[in-house]
Amino acid sequence: MPIAPLRRRSTRSPGRLVAFALMLGISQLALAQDTDDAELAQTVAQRVVGDRTGACLAVAVVRGDKVSTAHVCADPMQVARISGRKAFEIGSVSKTMMAALLATEIDAGRLTLDTPLASLLPADTVVPRVGDTQIRLEDVVTHRSGLPGLPTRMPQSNPLDPYATLDAQSLLDSLGDVTLTSAPGQTFLYSNFASMVLSLGLARHTDQPFPDLLRERLLAPLNMNDTFVLGPPVGVSMVAGHESTGQPALPWHFAPDLAGVGGVRSTLDDMARYVRAQLGDAPSELAASLARTQQPLAKTEPQIGMNWMIAELGGRPLQMHEGATGGFSSFVGLDRQQGVGVVILSDTSWVSLGGVGPLALHLMAPDEVPLGKLRRAVATPDAMLESLPGSYVMDGGLMVTIVRQGNQLAVQAANQAAFVLGYDDAGDFYPLGFDARLEPQSGEGGQTFVWHQGGAALTVKRVKPTS
Repeated sequence: MPIAPLRRRSTRSPGRLVAFALMLGISQLALAQDTDDAELAQTVAQRVVGDRTGACLAVAVVRGDKVSTAHVCADPMQVARISGRKAFEIGSVSKTMMAALLATEIDAGRLTLDTPLASLLPADTVVPRVGDTQIRLEDVVTHRSGLPGLPTRMPQSNPLDPYATLDAQSLLDSLGDVTLTSAPGQTFLYSNFASMVLSLGLARHTDQPFPDLLRERLLAPLNMNDTFVLGPPVGVSMVAGHESTGQPALPWHFAPDLAGVGGVRSTLDDMARYVRAQLGDAPSELAASLARTQQPLAKTEPQIGMNWMIAELGGRPLQMHEGATGGFSSFVGLDRQQGVGVVILSDTSWVSLGGVGPLALHLMAPDEVPLGKLRRAVATPDAMLESLPGSYVMDGGLMVTIVRQGNQLAVQAANQAAFVLGYDDAGDFYPLGFDARLEPQSGEGGQTFVWHQGGAALTVKRVKPTS
């Protein structure tokens, strides 16, 4: 911008005048940033403050070279629990980082997407196939390997920390238990099993422990110094996770070489750096590899790149991935055409509520995706207290009974302890002691529900009303 000529000599020295202008520019930039942060916090607060989950969210929105951040809790007095250099479990968002590692090997000419998965594993490993069709690396990163969701020999010593005791040998031995029902590359089936095998395979192929490989190839070049698999760096502390009921949840642990499936921890600032890099602001040695991971590979629905789910919004492709562990939810989304990206890290599981993706999409495209409504705990309506008790059957044949306990309803499944249900203003019931949701439906001939838990949705139908 041209500056009008001064009518009289300035009493400031040129150096001081430049310094003053720089300070003014910095102050204006800081003010603009503060305004953007406040607007973001206000939007997130509309969805979160007062929510029955008690969740806290750390959010970053990247637009071009500008990053806005916000830390918002259902109870605003709790925001300190996620502020500062606090690391969250990012769950399956880790898979996008593992894809980047694979892409660096592909770009270096040491692997291809057609490389058989078996070639990265010990020679005596029995890897299932159909005829001559082997599981390729492309099949793994597009979730078309045919492998089931979890390994058959996964110990269940603690279901609240389910991967903690799974080791590499049990993982590899599980491959020999599998008979594929369709040829690899044909059918989409989201598989943590296959992702863990790839994580282990990359560590073996590069002769580096997975955490070291991640640090060397991705985290160090992107200055993501507060992101880790094992112990946190000095000055970084772990956020405590929660179930959607607000109760504390145990952290999840993974064998280091299997951590590409979901074992990465990161801070909001580091994840904002990750999003910027994915949008194109990456060092030259990484830019092509990150872009490679985002390109669609699957020819059928759902569209997917290398561990990036791809959806269309307003005619534009969006790359995204959600993550969830026992006490955390996360989301990373990219709109490269608009130069917009978002990351949400929550210290609470949102699995039964559909995840934090809807909020993230609204933040990416507020004119195209509506802001969802928060859920407040309310009293169970008297009509439901009177009409819903009775006997029901769940998909799979499990019998459950709904009974009235004072001003609340309770559920008891066969041979299990009863649990009390809360009720929210979205019209759903939810257990007060663990993460799930019971969604009423209008069914023919009687009451029907959908039971949401752990990503599954099961139908529950009345079979015998209470007399």
